[in-house]
Amino acid sequence: MSTDSFPGWHGTTIIGVRKNGTVVIAGDGQVSLGDTVIKGTARKVRKLSPGGFDVVAGFAGSTADAFTLLERLEAKLEATPGQLARASVELAKDWRTDKYLQKLEAMLIVTDGRDIFVITGAGDVLEPEHDVAAIGSGGNYALAAARGLMDSDRSAEEIARRAMAIAADICVYTNGNLTVETLAK
Repeated sequence: MSTDSFPGWHGTTIIGVRKNGTVVIAGDGQVSLGDTVIKGTARKVRKLSPGGFDVVAGFAGSTADAFTLLERLEAKLEATPGQLARASVELAKDWRTDKYLQKLEAMLIVTDGRDIFVITGAGDVLEPEHDVAAIGSGGNYALAAARGLMDSDRSAEEIARRAMAIAADICVYTNGNLTVETLAK
């Protein structure tokens, strides 16, 4: 491992799937340092309820950074109840322009049961095509698997679970210990 990448944290696959009025966000539980698994049971998917308005968020990246972003997102949601898109854009703007927040290394997938957004530190608020979004080290594997399953008779949760299992089989920084949260419109 090079000293440039120390501490070399890797891990996390988060997927969001929307199908038939239901949105599921699932995340694995593995946290790695270099080639060592530090923890296999981390919870990287959380339900937030600012003002009684349910939102599910999954994060990839530094845990401390992600929790900082989740707190900021909750504050934005409290200021704009029921407006996930607006709260997400406001968070992305702050993240992009605030000198403290610019240093945060994480990504988020958020949903209110209707919309799904990927929020990045580059100021992006991305709504996925094909009703699937994925982030993290195994994100591309999970995304490809879920897109391939979307035309099946499987539910959103079944697709998310199967896609995560496929990602865990391919990505050494992803395990099969899942946290799954579901919201319906």
